[in-house]
Amino acid sequence: MNPMFFDGWAPLFRTTVVGVLAYVALVAILRATGKRTLSKLNAFTLIVTVSIGSTLATVLVSKDVAPAQGILALSLLCVMQSVVTWASVRSAFVRGFV
Repeated sequence: MNPMFFDGWAPLFRTTVVGVLAYVALVAILRATGKRTLSKLNAFTLIVTVSIGSTLATVLVSKDVAPAQGILALSLLCVMQSVVTWASVRSAFVRGFV
């Protein structure tokens, strides 16, 4: 069979396991960082949302990215979003910058 379409069961198993782990981690991270992480629809939130999706996709399909590394990247994006949201509520300068 052509490896372009099917490269064995191991990559499919890895994608399944990493996908479930990454999804559970992402839900836990979003719950921990609060509902505001992705709730306000502005340009900054859109960028973070696309970044989270891109990171999740990379973790799922790239053998070069360890699941722990991907979960750390997702956590970092969500924590930074929370920090920027917190700062923008308290600072007109940050709000204007974002």
